[in-house]
Amino acid sequence: MTAKAIRIGQIVPSSNTTMETEIPQILRLREMVEPERFTFHSSRMRMKKVTKSELEAMDKDSDRCVLELSDASMDVIGYASVSEKRLEKVTAENDHSAPVVTSAGALIHGLQTLNARKIAVIAPYMRPLTELVIDYIQDQGVEVIDSISLEIPDNLEVGRQNPMALCKIVQDLKIDGADAVVLSACVQMPSFPAIREVENSIQLPVVSAAVCTAFQMLQKLNLKTFVPGGGMLLSGKY
Repeated sequence: MTAKAIRIGQIVPSSNTTMETEIPQILRLREMVEPERFTFHSSRMRMKKVTKSELEAMDKDSDRCVLELSDASMDVIGYASVSEKRLEKVTAENDHSAPVVTSAGALIHGLQTLNARKIAVIAPYMRPLTELVIDYIQDQGVEVIDSISLEIPDNLEVGRQNPMALCKIVQDLKIDGADAVVLSACVQMPSFPAIREVENSIQLPVVSAAVCTAFQMLQKLNLKTFVPGGGMLLSGKY
């Protein structure tokens, strides 16, 4: 008898094309070695340019998205922002309570799991937004010793980046003294195919917002976090 599929909900910015590809890719790899099976369901919020004002406007629409997803009784819901407690409250009030994993919170959780106190970061954003991300990370007790901003304002263009290009970009990142590297601080910038190669190259744990989101989703579901090809965080080698 086939087990009931686990329902993964995702609240996705309207111009995001990577959340619905990388996180399923990660969990499909897990299906090759573990018995659980997953289905993926999305609700979208308008957002075209990655700016502080558009991100704030987008977040106001997330309550509608999480309500729509909870109508279909998700097992866990991922969101490309913060606000997990507020969104979990919406699911509970809709009688389909589900844990909400945010990419920002999951990134911090992943770094804490690796005991990473000093990190280096690559982000696709314009520099002012990268600085806001760095401030958030450092407010959580993790020091950012270096960062690279790719200065890509168009969110669709972010999603078109070649993930393997990060193998070269990371060479310009100052990693002396770092405990880990964040290869992509944004769930829209593809990076998963490069995680293992960059780890082998720099001999440090390497994560991304998507990897950390998948990791915390599996934890919330009380499932093994092992994913083949997922790097140190998803292999338990930390």
